[in-house]
Amino acid sequence: MENKQSSSPASFVDSTVVPGDVVLDLSSMTSQTIKLGGGLRQDCDAISAMKAGTLRFSKPNKYWIESSQKRYVPCVEDTILGIVVDSKADNFLIDIKGPAMGFLPVLAFEGGTRRNIPKFEVGTLLYLRVVKANFGMNPELSCTDASGKAAEFGPLKDGYMFETSTGLSRKLLSSPTCPVLEALGKKLSFEIAVGLNGRVWVNAASPDTIVVVANAIMNSESLSGAQQIIMVDHLLKNIQ
Repeated sequence: MENKQSSSPASFVDSTVVPGDVVLDLSSMTSQTIKLGGGLRQDCDAISAMKAGTLRFSKPNKYWIESSQKRYVPCVEDTILGIVVDSKADNFLIDIKGPAMGFLPVLAFEGGTRRNIPKFEVGTLLYLRVVKANFGMNPELSCTDASGKAAEFGPLKDGYMFETSTGLSRKLLSSPTCPVLEALGKKLSFEIAVGLNGRVWVNAASPDTIVVVANAIMNSESLSGAQQIIMVDHLLKNIQ
C-alpha cells in the first residue's frame, strides 16, 4: 500500500487517516513551526499517523489525531483529571487512566516550596497539566499553567466524577461549545471539568442536577447535535 502524500498542511485536516499515512511534509513547511499531538510521529521531514482517526488542527500550530478510545495516551500540555494513589517524599503518584502512572512533584504548585507542601489523601481528584510525556517514562504532571500560575488547576472537591472515551472528552472541550453542554447550560447551573484522559467531573447545588448532567453527557457520544438537544429536553422534563 502506498503512503498518501500531502503537499499542503491542510490536505488531511478533518480527514480520516490510518497508520502509515504521511499527513504532513515538513520540507514544504520550512517557514513554520508545528507541535505534534497524540497519534503522530516524525521521521525526517515526514509526519505520519500512528493510529486510525481524524487529523485535527488547532491554531496556531498544533496537529493531532482524534480517535475514541478507552485508554489514554499522554501528550504534553494535555489537561487531565488524575486520582492520587500514593504520596512520596518528593512527589505524588497519580492514576491518569493511561498505560503508566503519572507523578506530580510536590513543588509543582504555584509558589510551591518545601515549607508549604500540599497534603492529599489517597483518592483525591486533581485537575492537572501534562508537562512531560516521554516514551517509556512516567508522565510528569503539574498543578500550574505554563506561566507557573495555579489558574484552574488543583483539587476538585465534592461533585461526581465519571469516565468516558477520550473522543467524547475532546468533543466536550471543542469550540464552538458542544451542543449537549450548551443545551444544559441554558437550563441548569453547574460546574464541570473535563480531562482529555476521558474523565469528567460535575458539581452542582442539587444532586438531581448532577445526575441529569452526567447522564446527558454519557448519552451524547453517538448522537448528532440536534439529537443531543432533544435528549437534554427529555431529561429535563423528567426532573421538573
